[in-house]
Amino acid sequence: MPTVYSDLYTLGPGDQLQLGFLDPSAKEVGGTVVILPDGTTTLALLGSVQLSGLTLGQASRWLTSLYARHLVRPQLILSLTSARPVQVSVLGEVGRPGLYSFGGGGAGAGPATSSGGGAGSGGGGGGLTTPVSAIQAAGGITLNADIRRVILRRVAGPGGGEKQTVLDLAQLLQVGNQRQNPILFDGDTLIVTRAEKPLPSEVIQIGISNLSPATINVTVLGEVKTPGTLAVPSNTPLQEVLMRAGGPTPWRANKGRIELVRLNRNGTTTSEFYDYQPGKDISQGFNPPLRDRDTVIVRRSYYGKTVDLVNELVAPLTSIVNTFYLYDRFNR
Repeated sequence: MPTVYSDLYTLGPGDQLQLGFLDPSAKEVGGTVVILPDGTTTLALLGSVQLSGLTLGQASRWLTSLYARHLVRPQLILSLTSARPVQVSVLGEVGRPGLYSFGGGGAGAGPATSSGGGAGSGGGGGGLTTPVSAIQAAGGITLNADIRRVILRRVAGPGGGEKQTVLDLAQLLQVGNQRQNPILFDGDTLIVTRAEKPLPSEVIQIGISNLSPATINVTVLGEVKTPGTLAVPSNTPLQEVLMRAGGPTPWRANKGRIELVRLNRNGTTTSEFYDYQPGKDISQGFNPPLRDRDTVIVRRSYYGKTVDLVNELVAPLTSIVNTFYLYDRFNR
């Protein structure tokens, strides 16, 4: 299957082009044109011409052949002055899967002459869209992502065929291999696959990279000094979150049964139990990295339950004693 690395930018609806001619006498024939939603643009002398799906070089040669019927010197220069927004589907193990639009604008590709030159990859003036920027827009990758297998699918020309390549983002993070972060085109689909068994080293690497969201929200409930929802850096481990919540309350907290409740994508929840071990190295077994919307519950110890029960039993008696005391004071 063909790869995507050698692809040239293909024109589509919303692209703005500048058409000029080498012959000064044909100056008025050129100008700025925009490709319409149906893939055509209207040109002087030619009328409606289909350009969608062509590269700049192909479009330049096509227009030259058409203008040769009307001009003595049809040699022209075609430039992309403002690229259309790029729509990319980001699926799989990302925070918010869906369709994302990245703004166009700016001169994304250089001029193409009728001799067939021209720059290849286009994009918006606000920065080219890449798998990394698309993943960031989709909320970052989850800790279950297989960063060694990110699938990029692309429509292969006007015929509607499809080609794909597999990107290894671990190579990008570890050795800076930019080949694993190619420019995305309009209509691309990016699929972040799920790892069968995430490697601890890669889980940590994901958490500290810019492929993960900068912060996550974690709720801590129960016997801690300051319960509530905390905004913490991505990949923050359980033990650190407990310390950020002030730590378990002395005597009242059951430090040997800290519950971690996680909401799954299918709407179900899973629960795991851990000991409170501050300073423990990050690991799935003792100090797991937390995810966005995780809930940590610190339950009461037997001592705390006993104290609360005694207080509930004594409270009515205390009220009665206080009533008799006030009555006695009033009648003296």
